[in-house]
Amino acid sequence: MQEIVKKLTSLNKTISIMESCTGGALANEITNIEGASEVFKFGAVTYSNEFKIKMKINASLIDKYSVYSQEVANNMAYTIANFTNSNYAVGITGKLNKVDKYNLYSDNDVVYVSIYDKDLDKYYELKIKLEKKNRLECKQEVINEIIKLLKKIVL
Repeated sequence: MQEIVKKLTSLNKTISIMESCTGGALANEITNIEGASEVFKFGAVTYSNEFKIKMKINASLIDKYSVYSQEVANNMAYTIANFTNSNYAVGITGKLNKVDKYNLYSDNDVVYVSIYDKDLDKYYELKIKLEKKNRLECKQEVINEIIKLLKKIVL
């Protein structure tokens, strides 16, 4: 993450995040880096459908595809990029080892990630099938995959 923060700083670019199942882990990873305040604009943890919708996530996408879908991850990234006017934005949604009684029709142990490049109007997508069973390890697995993708995009 240090390389990413350094590169974003040198490019005068910013990043914001809307994450759900990772519960702020990506924001934490970024803000652990000295100088992150130069590039990190905003992080929202929208754990419930209610607050995704309050943050302007399209409810019809949730109804049609499930809250745990690439379409919703893309909408999260797009929405937070525009809300914060960030160059890059990350949307993260998925299920970590748990049945969700409010969102039954979706894959278990799958996380959807979208990185939106606002300047290019381009999405980079990840679908991560989790192998770990420990929640903390699952979150770290997701963060590691996001860092790999961010490096490809930014560096």
